[in-house]
Amino acid sequence: MMDINKIILFSTINVLLFLTIPSLLSAQSPPAPVSLSPSPSPLGSPTPSPAPSPALHHVNLSDLFTHAGPYHTFLAYLIQTNVIEIFQSQANDTKSGGLTVFAPSDSAFSALKKSTLSNLTNDQLKTLLLYHAFPHYYSLSDFKNLSTQNPVTTYAGGSYTLNLTYDMGVIHVISGWFNAKEISSVYATAPVAIYEIDMVLIPKEMFSVEPVLAPVPSPPPEATPADAPSSSVNGTSPPSSKSDSTTPNSSNGIRVGILECLVLVLAGSLYNVL
Repeated sequence: MMDINKIILFSTINVLLFLTIPSLLSAQSPPAPVSLSPSPSPLGSPTPSPAPSPALHHVNLSDLFTHAGPYHTFLAYLIQTNVIEIFQSQANDTKSGGLTVFAPSDSAFSALKKSTLSNLTNDQLKTLLLYHAFPHYYSLSDFKNLSTQNPVTTYAGGSYTLNLTYDMGVIHVISGWFNAKEISSVYATAPVAIYEIDMVLIPKEMFSVEPVLAPVPSPPPEATPADAPSSSVNGTSPPSSKSDSTTPNSSNGIRVGILECLVLVLAGSLYNVL
């Protein structure tokens, strides 16, 4: 009986060892190395190309002059002489120095007699318009230093130059005959800058005498007191709003007085009864 028990015990121990030894060996073995290299792409799959850079934005000068302010006369001359194409090409050329344009307002052209520009040939008019630009981009802060380098050559080239003054942020553009003031910055983002001026730039190289300005229209006469409309009809003034506003208050006061009297009467009656 003892031998059978030993056999059973020995068999049980062997079974337990058979089941536990493999699990112990697998727990002690080191883990397999993890590969850090990217898995190869499937055969034939193309490598993704980088996204294309955004296209360079070019400002449209015709649209800018059309919508930015009162520059319709200046734009009409630019289109008539094809100078707008010269300016646009300069603005689009990334290898150029940029473009700075002094744009006279419509009122600046109205200040000149019509014969001043109508007597010019197309080539002269083209030169006059090129005289209103620099083939370089200048921000407002650049004019302080630029004013120390007078005279500054314009897009017209040659002797067509301008003088600049800078005083506490106030900029003047001086041509042969006129001293124009820079009114505002219409557009100033490299490589294009456009500034409004209050006078047309007239060079002495083109005009031997100072152009005559158009007469300034006289202001309309002021209205006299006799012309002013009367506030009354047939000598009677309109009813005062003050009396109207006090009427509800007075009626309310009367009602309160009546209520007070009734309260006193009732109080006296109750007193007598008691």
